[in-house]
Amino acid sequence: MDSATFSAISNTIKTRRSVKPAMMNGHKVPNGHIAALLELADWAPTHGFTEPWRFVVYENPANFCKQHAEIYKQGVDADNFNETTYNNLQHQGDKVSHVIIATMKRGDLPKIPPFEEIAAVSSAIQNILLGATALNMASFWSTGGAILKPAMKEFLQLREEDNVLGVLYLGYADQFPEGKRNTPLVEKIKWVK
Repeated sequence: MDSATFSAISNTIKTRRSVKPAMMNGHKVPNGHIAALLELADWAPTHGFTEPWRFVVYENPANFCKQHAEIYKQGVDADNFNETTYNNLQHQGDKVSHVIIATMKRGDLPKIPPFEEIAAVSSAIQNILLGATALNMASFWSTGGAILKPAMKEFLQLREEDNVLGVLYLGYADQFPEGKRNTPLVEKIKWVK
């Protein structure tokens, strides 16, 4: 790999940011861009070639957001229901172009531990996020609301051994947050000679 290619990849990784859906501007992303991101996801590492990633793409985020709010409402008892949370979930995608639900479909090789399947799908998601950055798109990986609740698995008709790994909100934004790291890299690495 030449230094220009490394520099471009490095820049994409270092400039990727989580941009909350409310910060997006409502402009539509071409479906071809979304398809290209999903193609990048399909090249994630996968032990035993199980390729456990699965995606549900909503071209109209409002449809998913209304369903998500209802799943939240049905899954919580009246004493714990929060009207603000419900309303926020309904309008989470108002400025978003596309919503992608990322799930893990457990492969049929029992020797592969579930955490490796989850790691593979997480890698596929990261490929989407990095691709979105390269296309000057905003992205947000969310596990809030009812995303990780059993009712969402049921809504998506997943099997017991499958998992929802999150919802990706994609769109465009006029501003991106600054990046930062709280712990110096030197404190995260131990070199062994």
